[in-house]
Amino acid sequence: MADTKVTLMEELLMDSPEIIKLIPGKLVEGTIISLSKSRIMIDIGGITTGIIAGKEVKDSQETIKSIQVGDTISAAVLEPENEEGYVVLSLRKASQEKSWQRFLDAFENDKIIQVKPNEANKGGLLLEIDGIKGFIPVSQLAPLHYPRVNGADSSMILQKLQKLIGQNFDCKVIGIDKENGKLILSEKAAQSAQRSVAMSKLKIGQKVKGRISGVVKFGIFVAFDGLEGLVHISEIAWGHVSDPLDYGKVGDELEVLVIGMEADKISLSMKRLVPDPWIDAAKKFKVGNIVEGEVTRVAQFGAFMKLNDEINGLIHISEMPTEGDLSPANLAAGQKVKARIIDVNLDEHRIGLTLSLEKKEEAKSEEVAEEKEEKKEKKTKKAKKDE
Repeated sequence: MADTKVTLMEELLMDSPEIIKLIPGKLVEGTIISLSKSRIMIDIGGITTGIIAGKEVKDSQETIKSIQVGDTISAAVLEPENEEGYVVLSLRKASQEKSWQRFLDAFENDKIIQVKPNEANKGGLLLEIDGIKGFIPVSQLAPLHYPRVNGADSSMILQKLQKLIGQNFDCKVIGIDKENGKLILSEKAAQSAQRSVAMSKLKIGQKVKGRISGVVKFGIFVAFDGLEGLVHISEIAWGHVSDPLDYGKVGDELEVLVIGMEADKISLSMKRLVPDPWIDAAKKFKVGNIVEGEVTRVAQFGAFMKLNDEINGLIHISEMPTEGDLSPANLAAGQKVKARIIDVNLDEHRIGLTLSLEKKEEAKSEEVAEEKEEKKEKKTKKAKKDE
């Protein structure tokens, strides 16, 4: 009889549900028995009931939107039992633990992960995933997203960074602090392999297509294949360039020519992809010609006059009258003037002009010089005959 009782007890123990240890932080599985936007009730192994409520319902995966009664879900234990006798659970905490594992794996194995910033400050982009805070410093942004501004104006940098909020970024984890729930991320590091391959294939004289990543007073930055190069203001157009913003804005597609490579610095040119207008200028603009055009800029040393869409001539201050509308004090941008070409230097891409249209004095002095030379030659010939 005793043996029969022992056998029955063993069978009952074998058939009874497994005892689940409800330790804070432990992940448990349960079946959903009721569901609303802010509250989920789950059955845990037929032994007890768990509750997920308030902010603990929201996780980075938005699980609440894809589940229904009868589904099995995983949640983290916050409290083994509350005043109502329920086990207090969290989807957010469970998702956080999964996220940590994902970040640790990415950090240890040098993997690329995708994140979406939800805030910006002057130092970079911020994000939060299940309570884990991430930061992408400005210095770790890829060329296309780097906020290039004149004079490193912090307010303008912030404006540019704010435009990146909500975009997806491929990054590598370069710093991790689980104790304080913080990550340091790098978009630049995620593109390092692509950048190395692209750099090894790049050659001087090669044409590349990219997007404008920054426009500053000294030129235009262009990003392509994970790389970034600079079109210096002198390489934007053959004519005078007063403002690089006249030639493109951030995000515009652009074809450029690689003209220099030194370490990680890449020099690019826009103007060398179009014919040099100075070749035609040599045929069209001759010393002595009278030309008419608009003054485009006035400086301390003189004024620039537009000869055609690509070429300006320089009227030095010494070639202006001291008084009147054409004097240095009165000449202004937008004013139309007539000038005479006095110098054409194709090597330096320079045409010199004067506002003095008369050539009589010069012609007279040239004639006198020629007469003197002729007399000298005649004297020389006569002397040789006498000998």
